[in-house]
Amino acid sequence: MTGKAQTANGADPMIEVVGLKKSFGALHVLKDINLSVPRGHVVAMIGPSGSGKSTLLRSLNLLSLPDAGCITIGGHRMDFSMGRVSMRDRDLAAFRAGTGMVFQNFNLFPHMSVIDNVMIGPVSVLKQDKATARAQATELLAKVGLAARADARPEQLSGGQKQRVAIARALAMKPEVMLFDEATSALDPALVGEVLAVIRQLAEQGMTMILVTHEMAFARDVADTVIFMQDGFVVETGDARQVINEPREAATRDFLSHFHGGLS
Repeated sequence: MTGKAQTANGADPMIEVVGLKKSFGALHVLKDINLSVPRGHVVAMIGPSGSGKSTLLRSLNLLSLPDAGCITIGGHRMDFSMGRVSMRDRDLAAFRAGTGMVFQNFNLFPHMSVIDNVMIGPVSVLKQDKATARAQATELLAKVGLAARADARPEQLSGGQKQRVAIARALAMKPEVMLFDEATSALDPALVGEVLAVIRQLAEQGMTMILVTHEMAFARDVADTVIFMQDGFVVETGDARQVINEPREAATRDFLSHFHGGLS
């Protein structure tokens, strides 16, 4: 998947990244990243810790501003080809509005109820009236299986429930793209399945998504494409089953050799 690629039917991709670079001081974290994601596709990014996966995801949402390259999501384009540019908060917010991001650690407001956590973005950012936002939040909580916990506080929820609320909160902003940064890594293994079930449901409904994950069987079965990253480069990319089951690159094979016991 390289810059300026188009989908098989000739349509423009939903996400396009060309020549993306990011450094933190002398540490080069992203080194000329190019990728193209068609609308409705699911991409799983895998690779060892420190390979640049989370930084790439945060760059797509401009939580970490790239040093060079270009990012296009939907109809919005940000060009860093002349180096890091100075952007107004309004411009950053407009670009970020197209993406919903779910982090490892939920980031819910502890003093708010579950439904208020889901409502706050549409009310404060999108300027929805509270009745409309509450109706939408109720629908989204039902979608993630938490309608009965609308009035609970985050401290009363399990980790899996908190993460499902975080997904509902992101969806409340009506994003074109969903980004998941190790959404299950902070969960007890017994709770991982309930979060993956929600992500699988979104995939079946046609949401464009990029997942950073260590759930290899899930990546193989749900993603359209798997990207393996190492040392700031995309080392291998291809059909999810091909990359997971029959990787072409030695580095990918070595990484996946640690997981094959759980890939039956």
